[in-house]
Amino acid sequence: MLTIGGCSKDFLDQPLEGKLTEDEFYKTDADANLAIIAVYDIMQSDFWNGGWTSMLMLKIMPSDESNAGGANTGDQPGYQDLDKYTTTPLNDKVSAAWQKCYTAVYRANKIIVKVSADTDIRKRVIAEAKFLRAYNYFDLVSLWGDVPLVTTDIDPASYTSIGRTPKADVYALIESDLKEAIEGLPLKSAYSKADKFRASKGAAQALLGKVYLYEKKWAESAAQFENVINSNEYQLASSVGAAFSKAGEFGSESLFEISYSNTSGYDYGNFPWSNTPESNIHVQLWGPRSDAGYVMAPGDSLLGGWGMNLAKQKLYNAFVAAGDVVRRGQTIMSRDELIAAGGKFPASGVYDFDGCFQRKYGSFATQSSTSAGAVQELNYGTNWRFLRYADVVLMAAEANYRGGGVSEAKGLGYLNNLRTHRSMPVLTGLTGNTLFTAIVKERQLELAFEGFRYLDLVRWDLAVQELGPLGFVKGKHELLPIPNNDVVTGGLAQNPGY
Repeated sequence: MLTIGGCSKDFLDQPLEGKLTEDEFYKTDADANLAIIAVYDIMQSDFWNGGWTSMLMLKIMPSDESNAGGANTGDQPGYQDLDKYTTTPLNDKVSAAWQKCYTAVYRANKIIVKVSADTDIRKRVIAEAKFLRAYNYFDLVSLWGDVPLVTTDIDPASYTSIGRTPKADVYALIESDLKEAIEGLPLKSAYSKADKFRASKGAAQALLGKVYLYEKKWAESAAQFENVINSNEYQLASSVGAAFSKAGEFGSESLFEISYSNTSGYDYGNFPWSNTPESNIHVQLWGPRSDAGYVMAPGDSLLGGWGMNLAKQKLYNAFVAAGDVVRRGQTIMSRDELIAAGGKFPASGVYDFDGCFQRKYGSFATQSSTSAGAVQELNYGTNWRFLRYADVVLMAAEANYRGGGVSEAKGLGYLNNLRTHRSMPVLTGLTGNTLFTAIVKERQLELAFEGFRYLDLVRWDLAVQELGPLGFVKGKHELLPIPNNDVVTGGLAQNPGY
């Protein structure tokens, strides 16, 4: 036994062959590429270590687009609380989203600090890292307000002394990162097919324009959107359905999207429930609830799911009031339409069901796997579209409207450009508040279920008007709570009302 013990100790004392220390890593182009993939990877991890952690779902739930749904009030209570404005600092979705953002920032910081810009590849990787750091800090500052600003490694002994940085300083870093990213990133068209997932110059320009829009820097915002539009790298798809089809992934409207795969062939025996899958399981979470009696209409491909993110009747009515038939059919479907088409769903008894289902990120058979043995509900490869050209056109319309005069007329032109592509009539003679109201409506209809509505209403100061009946309280719900763990261990001040 003593001999065995001694041998074991000697074995454990040996260095692990092939394992690099951090000081040995970040040296080559290959190292830099592995490091940047790790940043994209954490942003893909919406089912993380067995937990539902979608940033997109987090942004949708406080809006007036959909109900949390699910089996009952105990089904994913973190999402339920976001939907009902009963979120506390202990909310698991809020904590996970915060943690994912800072994990992405941590990984991006490593690249920015440790990778030397000695080759073209490493220069591009550093620019990608700055874009991704800016993207995650923009999520943090828009959802939580003042947040800790971390750009280097931090000694654990210093965690409690960092505190929350004023929004203005966070925005300053975001602007700086994006300006440098713009200089170092290639155009989308310069990437190979295999690299289309990477951040491009246009994505950085669009995000910088959006950041300026949130800061109410109207002229600077409009200028960045003009750069994107005049680049001729992007164009509006023929329809919303085309933009969100499988063929539309990384297509003409795509500036930045997070990609998933439907090729893993998961079944209930090999799905990584305690890890992070390569498929997009949230699409299954959002499909019409199968065990409630959903039956797909003949000729459709919308499979049953687990019944969360159920579209509100209010959104459906907005499409009807606007006479927006084509886009409505590609975004939202009522129970009555399902029944008329030959499908089935009960009229009552389904928790949180308000008469409608969302179809933009639908649980379509065409988005899943057809390989033998693969379970369709576990293999959706649907990409999240995080920056889309239609959004850029509408933000350009808004930024130019804010400029007034000739610029305002240009804003109306952008609005009509989108409407023409969406089979909607051209609007004429709109100025001032009537033009702004039209832009607000167009964003509601075009960008439904893309995670922008709640943040739009907050920045427009329309949240009380539209969300007040749902439980929104002014002075509190403009921001999410700081996760309790960071309040306790990091000594961070809590947001008002929590």
